[in-house]
Amino acid sequence: EGWQVLRHWIHLSVRPDICSLDNPSLDSISTVLPAVIEKLPSPNMTNQVVQPYQGNPELGHLSTPISDSAFVRTFIGALPAYRKGMAPLTRGLEIGLAHGYFLVGPEVIVGALRDFDAAPYLGGLVTAIAIVLLGTAGMNAHGLVSLKPAAEMPAGTDALKTSEGWSEMAAGFFIGGMSGAFMAYFLLAHFEDINAIFRGFVN
Repeated sequence: EGWQVLRHWIHLSVRPDICSLDNPSLDSISTVLPAVIEKLPSPNMTNQVVQPYQGNPELGHLSTPISDSAFVRTFIGALPAYRKGMAPLTRGLEIGLAHGYFLVGPEVIVGALRDFDAAPYLGGLVTAIAIVLLGTAGMNAHGLVSLKPAAEMPAGTDALKTSEGWSEMAAGFFIGGMSGAFMAYFLLAHFEDINAIFRGFVN
């Protein structure tokens, strides 16, 4: 019965010119399947939100409104790691300042010394310093292992793609990370005094 229904559908919608109900060639699925496949609509990828990156599915990446929109490309291009015209030391300094500053807060709230009333922010500072040190060591190791000296690279190579430039960025990251961590610690430890100063300006 199911086979008869399929034959009837093929007769009505696929190839009525060759798929007659009394056509003996429809007795096997191998003769029907090509006609069915030919009738199926081809997929339209122009209206899809998620598409292969650059139209090439072999790249192993997807183009989505989050990963490949103009806003995201502009935002990522403005980050210090990708911004054009910056020295490696300046890149590392800006990256380190942001990371060091924001590492203290979470450790103050969930760190091991969160209940230490004598110095409630000391644990966050120590942990942030340790993370910055580990990050600096990892960056230096990556530069020494993966990158070549500038003398072995072609002329005009970006300084960040050389071991010397990467070492400068790691040094900037260390200085910026330490500075950001100590700045966050200072603001937290003297929050009441700073708050009183600003409230005095307003009132």
